Amino acid sequence: MNWLSNSQGVVLTAYHPSGKDQAVGGTHAKGGEEATSSRRYGQYTMNQEDTTKVTEKPPFDRSSSQDSLDELSMEDYWTELENIKKSNENRQEDQEVVVVKEPDEGELEEEWLKEAGLSNLFGESAGDSQESMVFLSTLTRTQAAAVQKRVETVSQTLRKKNKQYQIPDVRDIFAQQTESKEKAPDGTESQSVRTNENKHQGKDGMLDLFSYSEKELSPLVAEESPVSETDINLEVSFAEQAVNQKESSKDRTQKGKGDDTQLHNFRLPKDKTGTTRIGDLAPQDMKKVGYLALIELTALYDVLGVELKQEKAVKIKTKDSGLFGVPLTVLLEQDQKKVPGTRIPLIFQKLISRIEEGGLETEGLLRIPGAAVRIKNLCQELEAKFYEGVFNWESVKQHDAASLLKLFIRELPQPLLSTEYLKAFQAVQNLPTKKQQLQALNLLVILLPDANRDTLKALLEFLQRVIDNKEKNKMTVMNVAMVMAPNLFMCHAFGLKSSEQREFVMAAGTANIMHLLIKYQKLLWTIPKFIVNQVRKQNTENHKKDKKAMKKLLKKMAYDREKYEKQEKNPNDADVPQGVIRVQAPHLSKVSMAIQLTEELKASDVLARFLSQESGVAQTLKKGEVFLYEIGGNIGERCLDDDTYMKDLYQLNPNAEWVIKSK
Repeated sequence: MNWLSNSQGVVLTAYHPSGKDQAVGGTHAKGGEEATSSRRYGQYTMNQEDTTKVTEKPPFDRSSSQDSLDELSMEDYWTELENIKKSNENRQEDQEVVVVKEPDEGELEEEWLKEAGLSNLFGESAGDSQESMVFLSTLTRTQAAAVQKRVETVSQTLRKKNKQYQIPDVRDIFAQQTESKEKAPDGTESQSVRTNENKHQGKDGMLDLFSYSEKELSPLVAEESPVSETDINLEVSFAEQAVNQKESSKDRTQKGKGDDTQLHNFRLPKDKTGTTRIGDLAPQDMKKVGYLALIELTALYDVLGVELKQEKAVKIKTKDSGLFGVPLTVLLEQDQKKVPGTRIPLIFQKLISRIEEGGLETEGLLRIPGAAVRIKNLCQELEAKFYEGVFNWESVKQHDAASLLKLFIRELPQPLLSTEYLKAFQAVQNLPTKKQQLQALNLLVILLPDANRDTLKALLEFLQRVIDNKEKNKMTVMNVAMVMAPNLFMCHAFGLKSSEQREFVMAAGTANIMHLLIKYQKLLWTIPKFIVNQVRKQNTENHKKDKKAMKKLLKKMAYDREKYEKQEKNPNDADVPQGVIRVQAPHLSKVSMAIQLTEELKASDVLARFLSQESGVAQTLKKGEVFLYEIGGNIGERCLDDDTYMKDLYQLNPNAEWVIKSK
């Protein structure tokens, strides 16, 4: 299947697995041909009269991503491609294809280091890297190896180009880090263990300053019994897990592959210190999470031998107003003038609402397209009347609304999965196991820009509601995945040309990725505990350095040291005995309460005690409107889930303050 670029990402040629003519409009082929549709395919060549020419193709071996589709027809996928093509023939083609110069490897790695928050390791700012030293000290072995690989590539590239500014050297950049570890008073954190495996030697005998002791491989991870085979372990780096799996015996690996087919068994184990979801952390900590997620994703792909190609955002001329073909950020700026605080485009929300108003039990929902000419007219009318509030939504049929929703996604100037990471999402299909695919998707969701992530979340939640009605609408999770995959993974910013077999593999692979995104969306919006713990460790180390610098400054200013230390203490400390926390609720009638910690006390219990004492207007507050927050200590701010055990969290962050407030 060849995807040729034009203004709407039109599919000009596609290959259909059935080798039969297929009617546009969501109907299904019948009979024995359906049983063989995933094993052989024919070529569709579209002309202006919508005629179809079929050429039989020989069967070929399927990839592992296709194996999971053995019992499913890919017909919905190919039909959707035809619908997209037919729809786009009626759209204006006024956007030029942008040809971008392919950056060299050094430029890509330099961009990667910037995205990972490590730009001060090279260039004009090289050497001013105190914060980076703290950051690097929290990395696992595999994360550090990923950084080292990119630093070395950038170093070699800069030397070849004879750059005038300072050229980084791995030994120089991380010398401070090693020196500080050797001088650290806490021996448990400062010692570096030399292993027989690497001898701390890199290429050309270079000292490997990224090597760490076993204790440092997973910072602040509690020692617990191993998780079951169906659990997604969030306590240990995904890349470290991949290394361990590769080193395990063949029998164990084979067993893992058998379990890999049981998609419905994957789950998150309960964490006593609480599950952290995207949106629970303060922006300053979320920024650190993003840096760590990129490094971890790169390390995971490195370990598994999969190329992670991060694309640079393509600068193209885009509309600065309107609804379709407008960047998400521009659209949200428009919407926020109408509805302050809007995080999901209003037109996107309205299209979903319109589909749901027609009933989610409608058979073939999302699969049967609206008439192409009518869709074009509706687009023009929406552009003119939507923000004026005079558009007649009653005239929009349910299938038209579904077609408009998919069109909105396809016409985004930058794909919903982002230009930078679209190919990384596609590469997920090349990872060996479903568990590793889920881990990679988890990291990729974290890396998405806020606007993209919020819109994707709204889309996936809507798709799940469609699937919940599958008994009547005949839209299973895989049906929906196959219909939606072409809309999310086709992008007119890329000229995608490749072999027929590769495109067939991609069709099955992207459908499976879409399947995982829908089925495990709650899991994918979780921030892994090992990353949160790395953020905690960074904050702790930065606080120590800030505290040391402040003491030095105060001494120079002749302040009394004891007075400073006394001011540093929490004024409530004297009032709170051991094993008791003081919870603040400035917006409730009971503004403060001392609560005894017990083994079974949860965040939900703390909230219940406050809310039970409310009266008047405040009594209408319900569960889900206010939350308990962990603030300060080794975290900026974190919203706690109801099942957080307060004593366990207190032991992890004894210097935190506890505040009840709304999000």
